[in-house]
Amino acid sequence: MVTPVTRSAALLSALGAGWIAASQLGLSDVDQSPAYGFFITALLGFGLYASTSGIVIAEFRRQLRTVVIAVTLGVLAKVALIFGVMFFVFRDPQHLVLAVAVAQIDPLSVAAMRVKSKMSDSAKALLSAWASFDDPITVLLTVYITAYALRGGGAVGGVGSFAVNLVLNLALAGVAFMLWTLVRGRVRRAEESGRRVRYAVRAVMVVAVLALGFVAVQYSLLLALALLGLFFRPNLGRWVDGLAEAGMFLAIAAVGLVLAAEFSWTSALVGVVLGVAAFAAQSVVAFALTAPRQWRGDRVRLALGQQNGLTAIILALLLEPTFPGAIAVVAPAVVAVNLLNAVTNGAYDRLRPPRPALGNPSGAALERTPRPNHAPAQHRPRPTPAATPRPAFPRTNPTP
Repeated sequence: MVTPVTRSAALLSALGAGWIAASQLGLSDVDQSPAYGFFITALLGFGLYASTSGIVIAEFRRQLRTVVIAVTLGVLAKVALIFGVMFFVFRDPQHLVLAVAVAQIDPLSVAAMRVKSKMSDSAKALLSAWASFDDPITVLLTVYITAYALRGGGAVGGVGSFAVNLVLNLALAGVAFMLWTLVRGRVRRAEESGRRVRYAVRAVMVVAVLALGFVAVQYSLLLALALLGLFFRPNLGRWVDGLAEAGMFLAIAAVGLVLAAEFSWTSALVGVVLGVAAFAAQSVVAFALTAPRQWRGDRVRLALGQQNGLTAIILALLLEPTFPGAIAVVAPAVVAVNLLNAVTNGAYDRLRPPRPALGNPSGAALERTPRPNHAPAQHRPRPTPAATPRPAFPRTNPTP
C-alpha cells in the first residue's frame, strides 16, 4: 500500500535520479535539447489523454458548467491569488509569469492518482476535466496574455497564433472523431467476439491513438489530445493508469535534469513560496466552486487537489529566454506542490474517511458502501397449504 511517506520518498527519489544523471553526464543545457523538448511534450500529451480517457462521460456532462468556470475564471482567480502572495513577499511584478506557470493542475499526476483516490465519481470527473482542460488553455492563452502585458503590447501577433493553434487543435480532434464514428460499431461488435479479435482491434486502436498523438505532440496540438480522450478509448484495463503513474515519475526525473544546472538556494526559497501559494490558491478556488451542497463529501479533497508537473516546466522553458531564472524557481515549486499534495491528502484520508455527498440534485454519483452482491429476491406465490387429512379410524357399528 502506497502511503504519503512512501509516495513523497518516491517523488524525491525520482527527482534525485534525474539530478544525479544530469550531474554525472554533464548535461548542463538539457532544456535546450530538441529531444528533451519532445520528450516532456510527449509526456504532457499522454497525461492529457490519460486524464480525460478516465472520465466518466455522464459525470462530465453533469459537471460541464463547473468545469468551464474552473478552466476560465478559476485559472484567472488562481493566478491573481498566487501573484498577490508573491508580490506581497518579494515585491517583484515579474513574478506574474511564475504565477501563470503554476496556476494549472498537472493532468499526468491526476491520472496517476485517480485509481487510488477516495473521491466520488463526480469529484474525479471534475478534477480530471479541470486538470485536462486548464492545461492546454493555460499553455495557449496565458503565455500570450502575460507576454503582451509585460512587453507593453509588443506581442499582439500572439493573438493570431493562438487562433491558428486553436483551429488546428479542433481540426485534428474533428478528424479523430469522424474516424471514431466510422469504426465504433465494428469496435463494439469486436468486443463481443473472441479474444483474438478483441486484442487485434484494441491493438489497431492503440496504433491509431499513437499516430494521432505523434502528430499532436509534433505540432503542439495538445488540446486535441485532451478531446481525443473523451471518445477514442481502447479498452486497455488498468494499463493506462499504470503508464500514467510511471509517466509521473519520469516527469519528476525530467525536472531533476533541469534543476541540476539551474539550482540555487535563493531561487529554491522563492520556489517554495510559489508552491505553497499555488497549493493555497487551489484550496480557495475549489472551495468557492464547490459551494453547492452536492459537493460536501468531496470538498476538502478537491481543495487539496493541486498538483504541478510538466505544464509548469514547459511554461518555464518558454519563459526562460525572456525571464532568466524561471526554471530555477518553477522546478522547486513543482516539487513543493507535489509533496504538499501527498502529505495533506494522506493525512486527510486517515483523519476523515470518505462519506457520501449530501443532497445530490444533479444526479451525480455518490460514494456508498457497496451492497452485498446477492441476486435480488424473486416474488413467488405462497403455496396453498394442502388440506390436512383426517386420521382414519376403524368404522364400528353402534351397539344395539
